[in-house]
Amino acid sequence: MPELYDLHESPDLTDPVLVVGLDGWIDAGYAATNAVGTMLEGAGYVTVATFDTDLLLDHRSRRPTMHIDDGVNTGLTWPTIELRAAVDIEGGEALFLVGAEPDHLWRAFSSAVIDLAHEFGTTEVVSLGAYPAAVPHTRPVRVIGTAIDPERAHRVGTVAGRIDVPAGVHAAIEAAADESGLPSLSLWAQVPHYSAAMPYQEASLALIEALGTHALLNFPTGTLANDASAARARLDELVGNNAEHQAMVAQLEHQYEAAEGIRGPLPTGDDLAAELERFLREQD
Repeated sequence: MPELYDLHESPDLTDPVLVVGLDGWIDAGYAATNAVGTMLEGAGYVTVATFDTDLLLDHRSRRPTMHIDDGVNTGLTWPTIELRAAVDIEGGEALFLVGAEPDHLWRAFSSAVIDLAHEFGTTEVVSLGAYPAAVPHTRPVRVIGTAIDPERAHRVGTVAGRIDVPAGVHAAIEAAADESGLPSLSLWAQVPHYSAAMPYQEASLALIEALGTHALLNFPTGTLANDASAARARLDELVGNNAEHQAMVAQLEHQYEAAEGIRGPLPTGDDLAAELERFLREQD
């Protein structure tokens, strides 16, 4: 099989954390996408490796962008998958896996990612995501964890019960990491289900803060706090103009507060699965 990636730089890294933030899977409120973009924009980065998207992607589902100027095709911008290196505010080092989630060769791709992780001395793999949940926008965003190691997941907090949902490639990367002896963890922000299809910056901010807590990385948060306040004000206004919406938010607030101290605010795994399925249908 051809090589899946080209190595461009070999930075001298000390115990970096691999942060997985690929597009294309469950990312309610674009929380993970905006979190990763904000961290890299604030810190700057070096492109370490690029993956072969001709092998990994279906370009009919992820078509390149054609640029037309006065009727002239001036070129194409192709989707990418990259491994980038960045340093946080305090000198902590990280590798970021960004770009499009592969359509093909998940096992080979995951093995290649973990091989690169070991090559640069990675100590941990952390994936970022967000899902629509029965939570109100008037309360702090909860971040829960999933992991192959139960202790690591429970250290963050989990949703109780069994949940069967289609997996993203991050799950295959976690499995490859576990097989190689590399610890892994996924951080999931809970986004109000009624706000899942629009940018929800508070969830992005919560993911960056959770990454700092659990991986000891301190990356810039840019304008996320101000953007989150503005989004909160818009939602307050929209809800305030509709009695039915006010009643819904009040009920969610009650559920949220009743669930304090309990792993996850959702009553059952079936409820979460149903909400995820509805969200994915809306994306299609």
